[in-house]
Amino acid sequence: MNSQVDRPAAPALEIRRAVPDDAVAFAEFGARTFFETFGADNTEEDMRLHVASAWSPDLQRAEILDSSIDTLLARDERGNLAAFAQLQAAHGPAGVSAVSPIELKRFYVDTPWQGRGLAAVLMHAVIEQALDRGGRELWLGVWERNERAQAFYRKHGFRRVGTQTFVVGTDPQTDHVMLRDLR
Repeated sequence: MNSQVDRPAAPALEIRRAVPDDAVAFAEFGARTFFETFGADNTEEDMRLHVASAWSPDLQRAEILDSSIDTLLARDERGNLAAFAQLQAAHGPAGVSAVSPIELKRFYVDTPWQGRGLAAVLMHAVIEQALDRGGRELWLGVWERNERAQAFYRKHGFRRVGTQTFVVGTDPQTDHVMLRDLR
């Protein structure tokens, strides 16, 4: 990873790239953290539909093997998943000019790890990985009602540049599109 970015103080854990053997645990962790984050604000049916379409072990294995996607896992000293992030080299957000964009597709920290500095350490790893891929911009979509996440992203240099639709089950929702320069 690139050493151009100052590394924040790290809790006792390891951040590494996912491998195919991680697919089952990653799928279970991703489904659980998504449900814990958004379940109270969505219908049970929409949550079930979304989790079934986005968090199968086969899908996670395919994403881990996809050369355009980097999946970073944070594990504690016992090997338990504490957080993850997924980046994808892709097109930039609609209506936003970008030279070499990398999308931060997913970024989740398990509840027991929130507020302990892990998110900042993981964001540092994300930025290093995006730079290593040659990215000049990092962008993401964050639910318009997720104020805590928006504040975190602003703290890490992201600014709102637009909106996009994200469908949970059958419910189209509005995400804020946020972007930061990596230079």
